[in-house]
Amino acid sequence: MFQIDVVEQCKQNNRKAQVKLYRQYCDGMYCVAMRFVKNADDAEDVLQESFIKAFQKIEQFKGEVTFGAWLKRIVVNKSIDFLKKKQEKLVALDESYMHIVEDEDWSIAPEYTFNDVRKAIDQLPENYKYVVMMFLIEGYDHIEISEVLNITHSTCRTRLLRGKGYLKEILKGKDYGTGS
Repeated sequence: MFQIDVVEQCKQNNRKAQVKLYRQYCDGMYCVAMRFVKNADDAEDVLQESFIKAFQKIEQFKGEVTFGAWLKRIVVNKSIDFLKKKQEKLVALDESYMHIVEDEDWSIAPEYTFNDVRKAIDQLPENYKYVVMMFLIEGYDHIEISEVLNITHSTCRTRLLRGKGYLKEILKGKDYGTGS
């Protein structure tokens, strides 16, 4: 059975097809949720809510992207929503006055491992963390990030640039024993 056939069966509320899609995508989407929420129980909750929403809204899936990409966007949004609810205070930054300088160089010294970078991303301020995670780890572009986070393209680029600067500082601090 082709994936599009399974999706079409899900649109007709076929439970077996829903189970098949769930089994096909649950592990990968769980990993996506874990990268954001950092807690197994919370990731499972986000995953469940994401699949519920996906099956409720499956009529909106038009096949313009793969089902996995469509579902991943739901998981990322649900993860961010979960973290926003969990956070008691959010400090709004007005970044509209900042001048954006394009810098596409994301290279880091070869002695840093993926885990080093991952831990450094976790230390970023919330406004930068999500943008950097979505760009570097999830592979979203500026347009997709700005749509998911409901921010302007300019704000997205600014946060990504500043997040990258913070990330490099965190990694540099690690070299001198001042980082974690």
